[in-house]
Amino acid sequence: MTSAPAATPALSVRPRVPADLDDCVDALALVHAHSGYPVNWPAEPAAWLTPPALLAAWVAERDGRIVGHAALCRGEDGDPAAQLWAARGGGVPAVCVNRLFVAPEARGLGGGAALMERAVAQARSRGLHPVLDVVAADPAAAFYARLGWQHLGIVDQRWGPGQVVSLRCFAAPEPAVRTG
Repeated sequence: MTSAPAATPALSVRPRVPADLDDCVDALALVHAHSGYPVNWPAEPAAWLTPPALLAAWVAERDGRIVGHAALCRGEDGDPAAQLWAARGGGVPAVCVNRLFVAPEARGLGGGAALMERAVAQARSRGLHPVLDVVAADPAAAFYARLGWQHLGIVDQRWGPGQVVSLRCFAAPEPAVRTG
Protein backbone atom coordinates (compact mmCIF):
# COMPACT_ATOMS: atom_id res chain seq x y z
CA MET A 1 0.00 0.00 0.00
CA THR A 2 1.36 3.42 -0.92
CA SER A 3 0.66 6.46 1.11
CA ALA A 4 -0.80 9.60 -0.37
CA PRO A 5 1.69 12.38 -1.01
CA ALA A 6 1.96 14.99 1.69
CA ALA A 7 -0.17 18.03 1.07
CA THR A 8 1.78 21.01 -0.17
CA PRO A 9 0.88 24.22 1.62
CA ALA A 10 -0.63 26.68 -0.80
CA LEU A 11 1.08 29.85 -1.81
CA SER A 12 -0.67 33.16 -1.47
CA VAL A 13 0.18 36.44 -3.16
CA ARG A 14 -0.39 39.83 -1.56
CA PRO A 15 0.88 43.40 -1.91
CA ARG A 16 4.30 43.95 -0.43
CA VAL A 17 4.47 46.21 2.63
CA PRO A 18 7.60 47.94 4.00
CA ALA A 19 7.88 45.43 6.87
CA ASP A 20 8.41 42.67 4.25
CA LEU A 21 11.70 44.01 2.91
CA ASP A 22 14.06 42.15 5.28
CA ASP A 23 12.34 38.84 4.49
CA CYS A 24 12.41 39.67 0.77
CA VAL A 25 16.16 40.27 0.99
CA ASP A 26 16.60 36.92 2.79
CA ALA A 27 14.67 35.12 0.03
CA LEU A 28 16.62 37.00 -2.64
CA ALA A 29 19.90 35.91 -1.03
CA LEU A 30 18.79 32.27 -1.29
CA VAL A 31 17.89 32.76 -4.95
CA HIS A 32 21.23 34.47 -5.65
CA ALA A 33 23.18 31.63 -4.02
CA HIS A 34 21.13 28.96 -5.83
CA SER A 35 20.51 30.51 -9.26
CA GLY A 36 22.74 33.56 -9.62
CA TYR A 37 19.89 36.08 -9.69
CA PRO A 38 20.52 38.92 -9.63
CA VAL A 39 23.73 38.53 -11.64
CA ASN A 40 25.40 41.30 -9.61
CA TRP A 41 24.46 41.27 -5.93
CA PRO A 42 23.31 44.81 -5.06
CA ALA A 43 25.20 46.82 -2.40
CA GLU A 44 21.81 47.67 -0.84
CA PRO A 45 19.40 44.83 -1.66
CA ALA A 46 16.37 46.44 0.02
CA ALA A 47 16.89 49.58 -2.07
CA TRP A 48 17.34 47.42 -5.19
CA LEU A 49 13.92 45.88 -4.48
CA THR A 50 12.46 49.39 -4.18
CA PRO A 51 13.74 51.32 -7.22
CA PRO A 52 12.59 54.93 -7.76
CA ALA A 53 10.41 53.84 -10.72
CA LEU A 54 8.44 51.35 -8.54
CA LEU A 55 4.67 51.41 -9.06
CA ALA A 56 3.70 48.30 -7.07
CA ALA A 57 5.22 45.14 -5.60
CA TRP A 58 3.90 41.80 -4.36
CA VAL A 59 5.17 38.89 -2.32
CA ALA A 60 4.34 35.20 -2.43
CA GLU A 61 4.00 33.53 0.97
CA ARG A 62 4.05 29.90 2.03
CA ASP A 63 3.52 28.90 5.65
CA GLY A 64 3.79 32.58 6.63
CA ARG A 65 7.23 32.96 5.00
CA ILE A 66 8.00 35.14 2.01
CA VAL A 67 9.18 32.89 -0.81
CA GLY A 68 8.71 35.13 -3.84
CA HIS A 69 8.57 38.70 -5.08
CA ALA A 70 7.62 40.71 -8.16
CA ALA A 71 7.62 44.43 -8.93
CA LEU A 72 6.03 46.65 -11.53
CA CYS A 73 8.08 49.69 -12.54
CA ARG A 74 7.77 52.53 -15.02
CA GLY A 75 9.93 51.96 -18.07
CA GLU A 76 12.97 54.19 -17.86
CA ASP A 77 15.53 55.40 -20.38
CA GLY A 78 17.72 52.50 -21.33
CA ASP A 79 15.16 49.81 -20.47
CA PRO A 80 15.56 47.48 -23.45
CA ALA A 81 12.18 45.72 -23.30
CA ALA A 82 10.28 49.00 -23.10
CA GLN A 83 12.34 50.38 -26.00
CA LEU A 84 11.65 47.34 -28.17
CA TRP A 85 7.93 47.51 -27.34
CA ALA A 86 7.80 51.21 -28.26
CA ALA A 87 9.70 50.56 -31.51
CA ARG A 88 7.02 48.06 -32.52
CA GLY A 89 4.43 50.82 -32.28
CA GLY A 90 2.31 48.92 -29.80
CA GLY A 91 0.34 52.07 -29.02
CA VAL A 92 -0.06 51.17 -25.35
CA PRO A 93 2.83 52.45 -23.20
CA ALA A 94 5.02 49.77 -21.62
CA VAL A 95 5.54 49.07 -17.95
CA CYS A 96 8.24 46.69 -16.69
CA VAL A 97 7.81 43.58 -14.59
CA ASN A 98 11.03 43.07 -12.68
CA ARG A 99 12.63 41.93 -9.43
CA LEU A 100 10.75 38.64 -9.95
CA PHE A 101 12.08 35.67 -8.02
CA VAL A 102 10.87 32.57 -6.21
CA ALA A 103 12.95 30.87 -3.51
CA PRO A 104 14.32 27.46 -4.54
CA GLU A 105 12.21 25.51 -2.03
CA ALA A 106 8.99 27.04 -3.39
CA ARG A 107 9.59 26.56 -7.10
CA GLY A 108 7.08 24.51 -9.01
CA LEU A 109 4.20 25.51 -6.73
CA GLY A 110 2.77 28.22 -8.97
CA GLY A 111 4.18 31.24 -7.15
CA GLY A 112 5.98 32.68 -10.15
CA ALA A 113 2.89 32.42 -12.34
CA ALA A 114 0.70 33.93 -9.59
CA LEU A 115 3.09 36.85 -9.14
CA MET A 116 3.17 37.42 -12.92
CA GLU A 117 -0.62 37.28 -13.08
CA ARG A 118 -0.88 39.93 -10.38
CA ALA A 119 1.66 42.20 -12.09
CA VAL A 120 -0.03 41.84 -15.49
CA ALA A 121 -3.46 42.60 -14.03
CA GLN A 122 -2.12 45.71 -12.31
CA ALA A 123 -0.39 46.89 -15.50
CA ARG A 124 -3.56 46.45 -17.53
CA SER A 125 -5.66 48.22 -14.91
CA ARG A 126 -3.34 51.20 -15.44
CA GLY A 127 -3.72 51.06 -19.22
CA LEU A 128 -0.13 49.84 -19.66
CA HIS A 129 1.39 46.83 -21.40
CA PRO A 130 3.77 44.67 -19.33
CA VAL A 131 7.23 43.88 -20.67
CA LEU A 132 10.35 42.39 -19.12
CA ASP A 133 13.90 41.40 -19.83
CA VAL A 134 15.91 38.45 -18.56
CA VAL A 135 19.55 37.44 -18.98
CA ALA A 136 19.54 35.43 -22.21
CA ALA A 137 21.15 32.35 -20.61
CA ASP A 138 18.72 32.32 -17.67
CA PRO A 139 16.30 29.36 -17.66
CA ALA A 140 13.54 31.81 -16.64
CA ALA A 141 13.23 32.72 -20.33
CA ALA A 142 11.52 29.34 -20.88
CA PHE A 143 9.11 30.13 -18.01
CA TYR A 144 8.02 33.39 -19.69
CA ALA A 145 7.56 31.59 -23.01
CA ARG A 146 5.37 28.94 -21.28
CA LEU A 147 3.21 31.77 -19.93
CA GLY A 148 2.68 32.95 -23.51
CA TRP A 149 4.93 36.00 -23.38
CA GLN A 150 6.09 37.14 -26.81
CA HIS A 151 9.82 37.32 -27.50
CA LEU A 152 10.67 40.85 -28.68
CA GLY A 153 14.40 40.39 -29.29
CA ILE A 154 17.84 40.14 -27.73
CA VAL A 155 19.74 43.24 -26.66
CA ASP A 156 23.30 43.51 -25.39
CA GLN A 157 23.64 45.89 -22.46
CA ARG A 158 26.73 47.12 -20.58
CA TRP A 159 26.33 46.50 -16.84
CA GLY A 160 29.77 47.60 -15.76
CA PRO A 161 33.39 47.84 -16.87
CA GLY A 162 33.99 44.91 -19.19
CA GLN A 163 30.57 43.37 -18.44
CA VAL A 164 28.26 43.10 -21.44
CA VAL A 165 25.13 41.04 -20.85
CA SER A 166 22.73 39.71 -23.48
CA LEU A 167 19.09 40.19 -22.46
CA ARG A 168 16.01 38.48 -23.89
CA CYS A 169 13.11 40.91 -23.98
CA PHE A 170 9.48 39.81 -23.73
CA ALA A 171 6.01 41.36 -23.88
CA ALA A 172 2.93 39.96 -22.18
CA PRO A 173 0.41 38.32 -24.47
CA GLU A 174 -2.27 40.62 -25.78
CA PRO A 175 -5.41 40.48 -23.64
CA ALA A 176 -8.15 38.25 -24.96
CA VAL A 177 -10.86 40.09 -26.85
CA ARG A 178 -14.29 39.45 -25.37
CA THR A 179 -17.17 39.04 -27.72
CA GLY A 180 -20.79 39.03 -27.27
